[in-house]
Amino acid sequence: MSLSTTPLTPEIVSHEGNAMVLSMGPQHPSTHGVLQIMLEIEGENVIKLEPEIGYLHTGIEKNCENLFWSQVQTNVERMDYLAPSSNAFCYVLAVEKLLGITDAIPERAQVIRVLQAELTRIASHCVQLGTHAIDLGAISVFFYCFDLRENILDLQEAAGGARMHPNYLRVGGVNGDLPDGYLERVDALIAKFPGRMRELRGLLQANPIFQDRTIDVGYMSPADAVSWSVTGPPLRASGVAYDVRKALPYSGYEHYDFDVPTRTDGDAYARFLVRLDEMEQSLRIIEQARKKLNTPGPVVIDDPKIVAPPKETIALSMEALIHHFKIVSEGFRVPPGDVYQSVEGPRGELGYYIVSNGENRPYRLRTRPPSMYNLQCLKGMAPGNLIADLVVMIGSLDPVFGEVDR
Repeated sequence: MSLSTTPLTPEIVSHEGNAMVLSMGPQHPSTHGVLQIMLEIEGENVIKLEPEIGYLHTGIEKNCENLFWSQVQTNVERMDYLAPSSNAFCYVLAVEKLLGITDAIPERAQVIRVLQAELTRIASHCVQLGTHAIDLGAISVFFYCFDLRENILDLQEAAGGARMHPNYLRVGGVNGDLPDGYLERVDALIAKFPGRMRELRGLLQANPIFQDRTIDVGYMSPADAVSWSVTGPPLRASGVAYDVRKALPYSGYEHYDFDVPTRTDGDAYARFLVRLDEMEQSLRIIEQARKKLNTPGPVVIDDPKIVAPPKETIALSMEALIHHFKIVSEGFRVPPGDVYQSVEGPRGELGYYIVSNGENRPYRLRTRPPSMYNLQCLKGMAPGNLIADLVVMIGSLDPVFGEVDR
């Protein structure tokens, strides 16, 4: 933190009496990224707050407009480096809707996508829980969470070839079937999960220090949550049971049996409990997807103008070689039109608005990032609380700044 005698933001323009302006970040570890928060404080009490974003601006949306449709996937995964498969999932669904091939995606590919999305949700929540606990001094929780996350990243690497940005979900399906032994490793994770969740709840849920730091901190009413366009766990912790998987089902989520966890307290502790509950609901979905994967089948559409033919056919077929060359050198073209597609990411509703002019690149691509909308509610949530409570609030919202500064 650094002190400043001159207000740096338009909204914090004056201070009286004992008030001072405090710059929290953008390098502060508790801001969970390069976020600057300008505070007007009296002693340790926050009077006014203004978040300043943009220190990590990467121009991903504009860069995507200069890439082939297939190349865009590698960029959008990097918006949320804790849940790359969620971004890829949303993007491929949007492009498939523009192509008119939504109903043609093979059933096995749909199930694999759901499996990857729920594994990603658990892994992302593990990062939030572990780092949030570190903010409050509970070091050991971090290792319990990251051990579980490592198991999921191992599965992600086995399927897509990379731990962080696998580029496994593709327009038309997924990039190859699951490797041998993958489902057995999923079974091992399913067997391990209940015990690990008992450990996490035992370490934090009834911990008196954790409760003192989070209960009644960062309260957000249901009306305020809706007015700030908050989604995901922060919204459901305020009692609003909105989940894109239930409200606007995609990829067969309507056929899975799971609940939408909610709490009514609307504070940081409620947001913590909702994420724990969500991890258990994700496991329910994973167990159902695992059973569906016992049935073999294709994992990508059979359309060589959209999906490159199998490499083993290139040496045997001139047509396959031509299609492969065209896909690699020019990509594929998408009919003119525009579409908005949303999914339920770990942080809330993630959406892509994409415009096509009929070319082999997006004409416009814009994101509805949950972190940006969730973060803005700090302006209404923080005043009247302590600076130390602000650290708790930021962690409880779980912002990812690749989304905020896209």
